Order: sequence, then structure tokens, then C-alpha cells
Amino acid sequence: MTTDKHTETTPAPVSVLGLGHMGRALAGALLRAGHPTTVFNRTAAKADDLVAEGAARAGTPAEAVAAAPLVIACVTDYDALHALLDPVNPAALRGRTLVNLTTGTSEQARATAAWAAERGATYLDGAIMAAPPGIGTAAATIVVSGPRAEFDRHAPALRGLAGDTPYLGADEGLTALYEMAVVGLMWSILNGWLQGAALLGTAGVSAADYTAVAAKGIPTVADWLPGYAKQIDTGTFPVDDATLDVHRAAMAHLVQESESLGVNTEFPALIKAIADRAAAAGHGGEGYAAMIEEFRRPAAQPR
Repeated sequence: MTTDKHTETTPAPVSVLGLGHMGRALAGALLRAGHPTTVFNRTAAKADDLVAEGAARAGTPAEAVAAAPLVIACVTDYDALHALLDPVNPAALRGRTLVNLTTGTSEQARATAAWAAERGATYLDGAIMAAPPGIGTAAATIVVSGPRAEFDRHAPALRGLAGDTPYLGADEGLTALYEMAVVGLMWSILNGWLQGAALLGTAGVSAADYTAVAAKGIPTVADWLPGYAKQIDTGTFPVDDATLDVHRAAMAHLVQESESLGVNTEFPALIKAIADRAAAAGHGGEGYAAMIEEFRRPAAQPR
């Protein structure tokens, strides 16, 4: 008995819902990878370039769902996702796999997984950690959670979208949690950089000159993270670089310098306030990672 190798390796059909900047990048990458690709967007003209490249245009979300066993959605939010898919006949979704790359909360992801299951569909939640130009290249990462068997089944299509597609686990809400954690890290880095640019700007230093120095410090901080992670996981916070009290003194200097130069102090003052609470709780002589205890505590929760 012979095996049809062509059938085994032929890229599977995929439908893409949502053609914003990211959605168009996703559909374009799938086309380049050889997947028969159907696209839908409320503003039909956004599909014109993709149709010229070989995509099929669906007139409705239902047509897009019917066109492929794998449906990838990348829309504004979960309300927009359900506005597209709720009107679709549940029977049309049966047997389909929905990969949702829409940003939202873990609660929304789990609720949508249950919604899909009620319709006989399988749900995978994904998060894109790349800008649109990186989609389809080795530089892109898309993390995914949900049923492992479905992840493995559609891995070839996902690999056409990103060079790295880590599987996070069966809990569909994990992806949203990872995404929020990473964008929180991103904003913290950017806000710290902006604070520094504002400070040095008072001395006539350009943002470009500042960045040439600042960029050298980011890898140093990144190198601390594995050790800090071990401390958090074990619940012990030995001093590797400096005590939290030493960090607090430097935070006070940053607040004072900003204030004296007429630069906004809200961001550094917030960091210092959190560190002060950690010190008041007895962590002043421990390492910086002891701050995790304050980040775990809801803001309104009394100590």
C-alpha cells in the first residue's frame, strides 16, 4: 500500500477573520506558506490586496467558517469576535478549530472556549508577540494554549505565522495571562525609558544619545531575571546585588531629581511607594524580588 505524500504535506485551507494591520499580515503569511486562504472583513475593500495575491474573499463570516477547518480570528476585542461569530449557525462551526488571536482577558478566553465547545468547535487561544512586519518570519512568536491535540494538528499552519510557537498548556486562559504580563513588562520598560529621556532632555541630551547608553543596561537587567524567578518560586529573597533599602534610596534620588528639574514624578514615585510598603512589611533587608509580595496584593486590600 502506498502513501500519498502530496496529500500529507499539502498546506491545509485556513480562513482569517479580521483584516486590520495584523490580520492582513497573518493572511499574507499563510498565502506565502501555500495555504489556501479565505478572508473576511466588515470593510470588504481591506481584502483587495490579498485577493489579488490569491486569497478568496468571503462575503460573510459564515462563508469564511465554511471554507476551512481552521479559522483564525484577529479582531479588535472579544465583543467584535462574538459580533461576527454569534450569528453563524452553530452547526456550521461543528468540527472547526477556532484560533483566536484577539487580545482580551483570561476570563474572556475561557468563556469563549466554552462557547465554542457548545457548538462542537475546538478553541485555541493565541497571543502574537510581534509587530505585523515580523509575521511569517523567524523573529515572530505566537504563544498558544488549549487542547494539545488540536495544537499539534494545526502546528504546520501556526509555524507559517511565526518562527516560534510555544505551547503553554491546556488552560485556554493562560495565553491571555502571558500576554498581559508581557505587555505590562513592555510598558514598564518604555515608561522608564521615557522618564530618562525627559530627565536628560533638560540638559539638552537627545533621546538618541540617551538610548545608546540605556540600551546597554537592558540586557543586564534581563540577566537578573532567572535568579529573581528562582527566588520568587522558592519564596526566599537573598541579596544578590543590593538590598531593597538600597534600591529605595536610589528611587528617592530619582524622584528628587525629577522634581528639581520640573519633570513628572508620578512614575518613579509610584515605584517608590510600592517599595516603601514592601520595606514596611519587613522586606527592606532582602533582595529586590521581595517586591513580589506587594504586586500579589490587591491595591485596596489592607495589610
